[in-house]
Amino acid sequence: MALTSPSAQRMMFHFERDRSMIVTKRHSLRIAAIGAISAASVALAGTAMAATPAAHTAPSAAAHQAVAAKASITAKPSVSSVHAWQLFRVTGKTTGLKAGSKVTLQQKQQGKWVTLPASAPVSRNGSYSLGVKLGLKGKNDLRIVSGNTASAVFNVTVR
Repeated sequence: MALTSPSAQRMMFHFERDRSMIVTKRHSLRIAAIGAISAASVALAGTAMAATPAAHTAPSAAAHQAVAAKASITAKPSVSSVHAWQLFRVTGKTTGLKAGSKVTLQQKQQGKWVTLPASAPVSRNGSYSLGVKLGLKGKNDLRIVSGNTASAVFNVTVR
């Protein structure tokens, strides 16, 4: 239904104009807040960079390898054999991974590791537990991965 009276059209115009002003004010406040946070971050980063010697700005390759060597994942399936699509659990512990980071199940298929849609977050104490259902019958080589870190390979047979 169209508004035909001039007074109704004027009210609608003022409503639309006022509504757009509110959105504009909100938008402006968001931009101002983001700008303030960005400026504070840059200022803090600048003081941190000034306090840090230049020799320590780029970590060495040995430091990266040491961090990667610290990370590890263990994995233990709740069963060694299941029926197709039967739920089982894989549990384990991690070291060197942040709490909340994701561990994911991989399956070896035709000589290549394939990521399956089964993942779980790492808890504060480094443990994880994920539910798994497999449909590929036979012996399945599986492992848990997070980034470049992988558990030892374990097997579950699907009947």
